Amino acid sequence: MEHNEAIANAIQVGWLWLIPAFPLLGAAVNALLGARLQKRYGKRAVHAIAVGAMVLSCAVAEIAFWKMVFAHHPQERFFEDHLWTMWRSGSLKVDLSFGLDPLGMLMTMIVTHVATLIHVYSVGYMADEPAYWRFFFWLNLFVFSMLLLVMGSNFVVMFFGWEGVGLCSYGLIAFWYEDLEKAKAGMKAFVVNRFGDFGFIIGLFVLFWSLAGAWAPQTNRWVPVRGLAGAVRGTSPDLPRVSPSGVPLGQTVEFRELRNQIADESTGMAEHLKETTFWGVPVLALICILLFVGAAGKSAQIPLYVWLPDAMAGPTPVSALIHAATMVTAGVYMVARLNFLFALSPIAMTVVATVGCLTAIFAASIGLFQYDIKKVLAYSTVSQLGFMFIGVGVGAYWAGIFHLMTHAFFKACLFLGSGSVILACHHEQDMRKMGGLREYTPITRWTYLAACVTIAGFPVASAFYSKDEILWKAFTARGLVAPWIGPAIYLVGTIAALGTSFYMFRSYYMTFTGKYRGGEGHEAKETEEDPHSVAAHAHAAAADRSFDVVAAAAQVAEAALPHEHGGGMHGAAPVVHDEAHHGGVPHESPKSMTYVLIALAAASVLAGFVFGWPAAWGGHGPLLEQWLSPSLPAQESVPFAHADRSTELLFQFMGGILVAGAGWFAAWTLYAENRSPVPARLRAAFPRAWALVFNKYYVDELYQATVVRGSLLLSRAMYWVDQNLIDALVNFMGWLGRTVAYLDAAFDKHVVDGAVNGLGSLTWNSGRALRRVQTGHIQTYLYGALGGAIAFVIIQYVIR
Repeated sequence: MEHNEAIANAIQVGWLWLIPAFPLLGAAVNALLGARLQKRYGKRAVHAIAVGAMVLSCAVAEIAFWKMVFAHHPQERFFEDHLWTMWRSGSLKVDLSFGLDPLGMLMTMIVTHVATLIHVYSVGYMADEPAYWRFFFWLNLFVFSMLLLVMGSNFVVMFFGWEGVGLCSYGLIAFWYEDLEKAKAGMKAFVVNRFGDFGFIIGLFVLFWSLAGAWAPQTNRWVPVRGLAGAVRGTSPDLPRVSPSGVPLGQTVEFRELRNQIADESTGMAEHLKETTFWGVPVLALICILLFVGAAGKSAQIPLYVWLPDAMAGPTPVSALIHAATMVTAGVYMVARLNFLFALSPIAMTVVATVGCLTAIFAASIGLFQYDIKKVLAYSTVSQLGFMFIGVGVGAYWAGIFHLMTHAFFKACLFLGSGSVILACHHEQDMRKMGGLREYTPITRWTYLAACVTIAGFPVASAFYSKDEILWKAFTARGLVAPWIGPAIYLVGTIAALGTSFYMFRSYYMTFTGKYRGGEGHEAKETEEDPHSVAAHAHAAAADRSFDVVAAAAQVAEAALPHEHGGGMHGAAPVVHDEAHHGGVPHESPKSMTYVLIALAAASVLAGFVFGWPAAWGGHGPLLEQWLSPSLPAQESVPFAHADRSTELLFQFMGGILVAGAGWFAAWTLYAENRSPVPARLRAAFPRAWALVFNKYYVDELYQATVVRGSLLLSRAMYWVDQNLIDALVNFMGWLGRTVAYLDAAFDKHVVDGAVNGLGSLTWNSGRALRRVQTGHIQTYLYGALGGAIAFVIIQYVIR
């Protein structure tokens, strides 16, 4: 793995803060005034503010992009905008500052432009939504949080954005919170991400612990005195320490400063990180794996992927925004941003690549048998994120980011296309109740097909370059713990790519070809038009007299599925099964939606050609690789049998065509025009295997039985302990305190106060008794004196 070079001082650009500020301003205005504006001026005022804020953010991002493009030297492609210092602690300074390098600039352009298109699309899709202002408030705030994440120049600002997208995802997924299931989906996304965020935070703590500053070499503590050979003098300990090559040393949270310290060999930081252990575990591997746990939560990798399919509960534009350009890409971006750490640990790199590979094949297998169009796309997202992590895990950082970029375009097109389909079918999401939509929605059909061709990896389309580049880099990877892991990842990834091509074209053929099945009754639809009918499955299950949980759950799920409906734009409202709902004629979406689909479809196809195709021209590297080279190091790979670049490209080209073509051909054979009975026969022949995959390997049920139920049992146990032990102990101590206080009061009253009062009474009574002696007559006093004298004489006589 090639190491990063130190970055020269960044160029100060004082207006970068405007890029995230405009979405924040739009969110604030709609939050404070949106309801009044909508009531008084209509929904036009609300979306004018939200979309206008995104357009302005895009414009500023464009200015920054072209300023970076025309920089004279790659080292000048580092912009910084320091706003203020949030706090200081000793030598550690934490700034609120934004930074853009080629990687951050690319992510900013993706987020702002794709999000703007989704905002425009939402104007038409959410037109009937009563809480229109609230939707655009969350949408603007989501984009602001994502821009904080990708533009933050240090860990603290990134973490603010990291947590912000988690909060906004809850608000958007649970947008129709009146529906309990949608509220649960939002809560599920929030809670699962908290598990990942815990790992992320612990990773940061361990990183800062390992870089506490005590390890840093004592450079520049003594400097030579000019003119006197061998003479040195001490410097002030308050001055910042600097390496011999001029890199500042010490504690920092800035990405650029940390990267420079690691890249500078004279600092010894890289060797220090490699040699340091934490309880016998290499600290570098521990840091990177903990950080990757956070990435796995945000980017839906095994085992923290379970929130993403349920995120379909939100409006379709939300699904597109989360899946395409914002939240799920955060983990991939974070690993790429911290490549200078991950590249030093082959163990961490292997973990990242392996988890990505397993996630890709696992999610692709689930997508093969789903019927909800949005769930097909959801598991497609999980699988494609796995490919991205394969890329960054094998050290092909630019290829992983390339696939992130192309995925943003084609997945946004697919999700928004599915939203157009759902509107055309009157909020139906079951593909078995669609079909024949090419006659009713031609623009949606062609844009969806273009996105399918792209994600499948056909030549010229963008994923052909990005996905196949990832697989090829995996095959030739050197930075993993064992040489056979790279080829194994290549093989599994190729199978996952085959599955991707199959299930995406399956969704296309089931949705757009054949006859429209949405206007038919349930019975006719299930037994005649649908080759995957409940009747066929029930017959196959009845033939096998054995009964187990898997088969029973499959029958229940399949019987219930045709009656489930997506939330549409009124997810909280009850679904009415009437003629108007099932028998309406499909229709094309408004221009505000179709124009966005056309733009995204064009970007899906052309992005790979523009940024990846130059690899085939005269030995020059891909354009995007050249652009990202100041931010991301090149991969160290094994030459392919000493072949030249043209042979490598030919192998990669033919492999990609065969995989994409095989998946398409299988989908066309089995699902085109809804004519083949083979899928139903296969399912009847293997009912348990089909049920296992259709029910997503029962992972949700496993989580419910272990994590959720375990958490509930633990909470109940803690409640019992609190009520019966802790509260009992507290109550006992209270009773004991009251008893001691009572006894103390009684002792004080009857003993202490009794003694004092008794002495007082004795003195008082004695005084009263002695008062009788005081008569005031002199004779009485003389008699007393005489009596006393006589008594004295007698006593003296007796004693003697």
